[in-house]
Amino acid sequence: MNLKSVGRVVLTALPFVLALAVDLLLFATRRDRLPAQLASHFVGNGRVDDYAGQTSYLVVTTLVLLGTGLLWTLMAGFGKFPGRAHRVLVGFGYAFAAFIGYLLGVVLLVNVDAVEDAQGRGQGVHFPMWHMAAAFGAGVVAFGLGYLLAALTPVPEPAGYDGPEAGGERVVLGEGEVAGWARGAGSWWLPLTALLVVGSGIAVLFTAGWPFAVLPFALGLLIASFARPYVIVDRRGITVSGLLPWPRVRVPLDRIEAAASRDISPLTEYGGWGYRIRPGRSGVMIRSGEAIVARLSNGRDFAVTVDDSATGAALLNTLIDQRRTDH
Repeated sequence: MNLKSVGRVVLTALPFVLALAVDLLLFATRRDRLPAQLASHFVGNGRVDDYAGQTSYLVVTTLVLLGTGLLWTLMAGFGKFPGRAHRVLVGFGYAFAAFIGYLLGVVLLVNVDAVEDAQGRGQGVHFPMWHMAAAFGAGVVAFGLGYLLAALTPVPEPAGYDGPEAGGERVVLGEGEVAGWARGAGSWWLPLTALLVVGSGIAVLFTAGWPFAVLPFALGLLIASFARPYVIVDRRGITVSGLLPWPRVRVPLDRIEAAASRDISPLTEYGGWGYRIRPGRSGVMIRSGEAIVARLSNGRDFAVTVDDSATGAALLNTLIDQRRTDH
C-alpha cells in the first residue's frame, strides 16, 4: 500500500474513530450517573419501551461504528474509486458516522441522572424525536466535510470509453451448435454490507424504535438476497438473477448490437451499486472491475460486473451473428 492509499485509509477511518471516541468518552465521564439498565428503545412519541445494560450499550456502539468503519476503510484503501467516486465514498462514510454516533450519544445523555427502579432501570427517560432531525442534519454537514477533505488525497481519473465495437471478439461455434455461459457475480463486501445495514437497523431500533428501523432492515435483506447474483448469457440474451426469483434483470438478444469486456468503476460511472440507471447507460453493479458491456439497439449501454467477462461478451457477439444469419 503506497502513501496515497494510506492517506485514503486514514481519512476514511477518521470519522468512525472520532464518533466512537466521543461516545465512549461520554460514557466514561457519566458512568456513575447512569442507571444500571439504560432506556434504550423508544416508540414514536419518545416513550421508553425497552432497556439494555451498560455493557450491551458499549458492545453495540463499538461493533456498529468499528464494523462500518472497517468496511468503508477497506473500500477506500483497496477499491477502485477514481476522482469524484472517492470523494462521494468518503463523504457518505462521514455522514453515516455522524448520524449513528449522534444517536448513540443521545441515548446516553437522556439517561443521565435517571432514577432507578428496583430492577435498576432508568425511570422518567424521554427521547425527544427532534433528535432524529438533528442527527440527519449532522450527517449532511459531515458529508460535506468529508467530501471536501477527500480532495486532499488525489486519485487517478477514469479513462474514457466509447462503447463496444461491432468487430469485437467471438467464440467459434460449429454449424447448428448452441452454447451458454454462466458465472456467479458475487463480491466479498456485499454480504458484509448486508450485515452492517441490518446492524444499523438494530442500532436505530435500539435508539429510536421500530418505525425508523424498518427501512434499514428491508434494505439489508434486499442486499443479502442479491449478494451472490448469477449472470447467464445464452440465446435469450443476458439474464441477471439473485437468490430469489425477484429481482431479475433480462436484456433480450434482439436488443443487443455488440458486446465487449472492460473494467468499470460503479460509483464513478453509474453512481453506485445495485441496479443503476444513468443517462445513456444502465446496469447491475456488484463491484468494481471487469464487466460485460452490451451496446443496445437504442444506443444505450447495459453492463454487469462479473468475472470472465471477456468470454461472456465474446459469446454474446457470436449469438448476435447467428441471430442476424437466421434472419
